Amino acid sequence: MNLAIPDVDFLRGLVKSARQRPHQVSWVDRDGTARVTSLSADEDRKVGELARKLKVSKQALLRLAAEQPALGKAAKPPA
Repeated sequence: MNLAIPDVDFLRGLVKSARQRPHQVSWVDRDGTARVTSLSADEDRKVGELARKLKVSKQALLRLAAEQPALGKAAKPPA
C-alpha cells in the first residue's frame, strides 16, 4: 500500500478499534429522546475518568455534554 505513514496509522487505528468490543451507554438527550452512544475501549475509559472527576454517571456526563453549546458559535446575549 502506497500511503503516507500518518494515513497508514489512521487506518490501523480504525482496524484496531473495529476489533474491540464496543461499550454502549444509554442516556436521555435534553429533549427527552433516548440515545445510545457506542464507545471504543479508549473512549469508554476517558468518559469514565471524566464522569468520576465530576462525580456523575456516564449517562449524566453525556447529558451534560449535550447541553453544551457547539464550538465556534457565539453565545446568545441575555435578553
